[in-house]
Amino acid sequence: MSNRVVVTGMGVVSPVGNDIDTYWNNLKEGVSGIKLISDANHLEELQVKVAGEVTDFQPEKHMDKKEQRRLAKFSQFAIYASKEALEQAGIDMTKEDPTRVGVIIGSGIGGLGVIEEEAKKLREKGAKRISPLFVPMAIVNMAAGNVSIYTGAKGICSTVVTACASGTHSIGEAFRALKQGINDVIIAGGTEACITPLGIAGFSALTALSSSSDPKRASIPFDKERDGFVMGEGAGVLVLETLEHAKKRGARILAEVVGYGATGDAYHITSPMPDGEGATKAIQEAINEAGIDPSEIDYINAHGTSTPYNDKIETLAIKKVFGYDTKVAISSTKSMTGHLLGAAGGIEAVAIVKAVEEDFVPPTIGHQVSDEECDLDYVPNVGRAMKVKYAMSNSLGFGGHNASIIVKKWEDEV
Repeated sequence: MSNRVVVTGMGVVSPVGNDIDTYWNNLKEGVSGIKLISDANHLEELQVKVAGEVTDFQPEKHMDKKEQRRLAKFSQFAIYASKEALEQAGIDMTKEDPTRVGVIIGSGIGGLGVIEEEAKKLREKGAKRISPLFVPMAIVNMAAGNVSIYTGAKGICSTVVTACASGTHSIGEAFRALKQGINDVIIAGGTEACITPLGIAGFSALTALSSSSDPKRASIPFDKERDGFVMGEGAGVLVLETLEHAKKRGARILAEVVGYGATGDAYHITSPMPDGEGATKAIQEAINEAGIDPSEIDYINAHGTSTPYNDKIETLAIKKVFGYDTKVAISSTKSMTGHLLGAAGGIEAVAIVKAVEEDFVPPTIGHQVSDEECDLDYVPNVGRAMKVKYAMSNSLGFGGHNASIIVKKWEDEV
C-alpha cells in the first residue's frame, strides 16, 4: 500500500513570529529576527553578540504556569507549535482513534538550559539539590513524549536526533510511515532552545558562529563576507495525514508531500563532503520519489547556514543535480531567523508549504557581496511573486546527515 500524504495544519514558534501568519508575512517582507542577545553578560569574553531569540512567547495559551515549570523550553515550544498545528488542521482528538495519530518531533540537543542549571546546582550545592525532574525535562525525546501527552496521540511516538537535519528527517520519516499506512495522522517537526551560555560557547569554540556584532551582517547566507551562523530557537510542526483520512473528515489541504531523501556522508564529524556527494544524493532521492524532473522544482529553501563551507558545498550539490546554469530560485530564510538547529527543518518546511500555497518565494536578506563560488539565484533581499508548484527544503547536519523534502501545490488529481 502507498498512500498519498498531505499537510493539513502547521504551527510555529520563531524569532520572527509565533503564529503562521506573522511568521510568513515577516519572511515575505524580509524582516529579521536577529538581534543583540538579550542577556549577554555571561558571554562577555566571547565574540558572539547576536542571536535569533523568540520573543512574546505566551505558553499559557496551551499550558498553565505549573505545567510550564515542569517543561524545558524546547518541550514548551514543541507543545505550543503542535497545538497550533492541530487547531489549524481542525483535528478533534475526541473523534479520532488515538492509536492512529502519531508524533515524530526531532531536536538536536534538547534541554540544554536545564542541564546547565542542574550542573551548576551540583557544583555549588551538592547532589541532593538536583531536581527530580532534571532527567525527564532534559532528555531529547521528551518533546515528542510531551506532545503525545498533551494531545492524546498514542500512535508512533518517536524522536529523530540528527543535529541540524532533525526537523526535516522527522517530517520525512512521518511521510514514509503514512505512505505505508502505519498511522493516519502524524504530528511532525523539530524544536530547539539552545541560546544558552554553554550552547553559545560550545558552537563558538567550534568557530561555527558569526563574530559580527551587527545583526544585519551576521547571518548572511551565500554572501562572500559570511563568517558563521547565528543561533536561533523555536519550533516548526506540520500535521501530516493520509489523503484518504483528510478527505474523509473534510479537511482543508495545504499541500502534498511527494518526496524525501536521506543520506549520510561517512566523512567527518562537522564538515560536509567537499564534493557535496551526500547532499547531492539526498536531493536526487527526493526528486526520484516525487517522480519529477529537477527542472520542475520551482523553489529551494536552502540549508544556507551562512558558514563559508556549508554554503559553498550546498551550492555545488544543487548545481550537480539541477545543472551549473540552473535558474531555480533559492533562498535561505536563516538570513532572517538564524539557524534553529534541530528545529530549522520544521520552520523551513512551513516556509515551503506557504510558498506553494501563495506562489511566493521569500528572500535571502543581507546579500550584498557576491561570491564567485555561490553564483546562483538566491532571491537577494527582496521576495518574489512567482509560480511555485514544487518546492524543496534541504537540511544538512553535523555528522554528515543530509535530508531533503519536496512539497507540491495541492491538486486533487488521481
